[in-house]
Amino acid sequence: MKLERANIILYLLFGLVVVGMMALTIYLNPGNLAVAEDDDNTTYHQLKLFSQVLDLVERDYVEPVKPKKLIYGAIQGMLSSLDPHSAFMKPEDFKELQVETKGKFTGIGIEITIKDGVLTVVSPIEGTPAFKAGIQANDKILKINGKSTKNMTLIQAVKLLRGPKGTTVTISIYRSGWNKLKDVKLVRDVIPIKSVRSKMLESGYGYVRITNFQSKTERELRRALKDLEGKKGLKGLIIDLRNNPGGLLDQAVAVSDEFLESGLIVYTDGRLEDSKMRFYAKPNRVHHNYPLVVLVNGGSASASEIVAGALQDNRRAVIVGTQTFGKGSVQTIIPLEEGAAIRLTTARYYTPSGRSIQAKGITPDIEVPFVPPAQNEEEKDVFHFIKEKDLEGHLKGDGEDTGKKESHVKKSVENDVEKMLKKDNQLREGLRILKAFYIYKELKVKGSS
Repeated sequence: MKLERANIILYLLFGLVVVGMMALTIYLNPGNLAVAEDDDNTTYHQLKLFSQVLDLVERDYVEPVKPKKLIYGAIQGMLSSLDPHSAFMKPEDFKELQVETKGKFTGIGIEITIKDGVLTVVSPIEGTPAFKAGIQANDKILKINGKSTKNMTLIQAVKLLRGPKGTTVTISIYRSGWNKLKDVKLVRDVIPIKSVRSKMLESGYGYVRITNFQSKTERELRRALKDLEGKKGLKGLIIDLRNNPGGLLDQAVAVSDEFLESGLIVYTDGRLEDSKMRFYAKPNRVHHNYPLVVLVNGGSASASEIVAGALQDNRRAVIVGTQTFGKGSVQTIIPLEEGAAIRLTTARYYTPSGRSIQAKGITPDIEVPFVPPAQNEEEKDVFHFIKEKDLEGHLKGDGEDTGKKESHVKKSVENDVEKMLKKDNQLREGLRILKAFYIYKELKVKGSS
């Protein structure tokens, strides 16, 4: 093998010319291998093996193969052998990632991971084709356009799922309880940029939905809070992190800090000193002095778990819902030459109390499984107790319309909030908790006066 080519190989793999030269010296002088060969795990010994295989492929493979393709494939294989979140990104993949963190890309709208060796949905993004088609967290994607996802990397899967707006992609999914695969045909679209949505549920009770953590999330949250608090103030707020796959660490810290005046938010721990970081809350210019309920589920991952864990450990919010996803590892993006990059897992996340999120997730303070609404809820027979006002000829009450008999038939027209509450038992429970807290607080105040 030529010395120049070997140097290029080693440089691409490790970026260290010195290491490359030392490995080549060992390779060219077998006598120097006496010590290295005693330990099959030494880097130099394995580099010799890699050089031999590369040389064989280049010389003997049935068709000529470009060195760049071989090197890229080797790096991809090396990183994918570490964990599901470490990956090599070609220049085009790295550019796409940079666009995505700014909040805009074209695809079907799901966050995916490799779980137990299977391509798995972390969560669908609200309002996207996948969300509208009913794709759920923990769905297994076994085929994409008829192609098996077995041994497929995340980067490869993402490239198959994304594409120009208006084009179609068919995914074959398996869900727990099903006895066969289901093909779902989806039309790609521009995935929404906005990460924060808000509304008033009732007078004094607000709702904020964070769909993912992008570069603008902190700014959007502050605008939403200012709008909600300007409507005669708030008695309580629900923060909905369900099916939020995560995103940027600094934005998770900023969202947590918005509701904390002091204390640890999250810390990371890894092998290098640079990966050992601690993030603390700072006093806020605007104080949000009202109780919080945070909604989570199995699709709440990574940055969502950081926020839920920080508010839970600091006793700032009641966490309601179901166990979260459990992605507690930190990925660092390291740019390489020619526009490529690697995403490398470098640390683990820990909540302020020292709990590891990895493969465990956040356990809610109050567990409330989601109950899908009945298909024909309007047609269900609902039993009503007879009340005084139902009796024929009853004495009219103050303000009662004497010209009309009140009906128990449900209103045919409901506003968006009523529809949302009707379909979402977890949201209804969160609102009840906020109301109960406010009522109890008022009782305590009056009792102590």
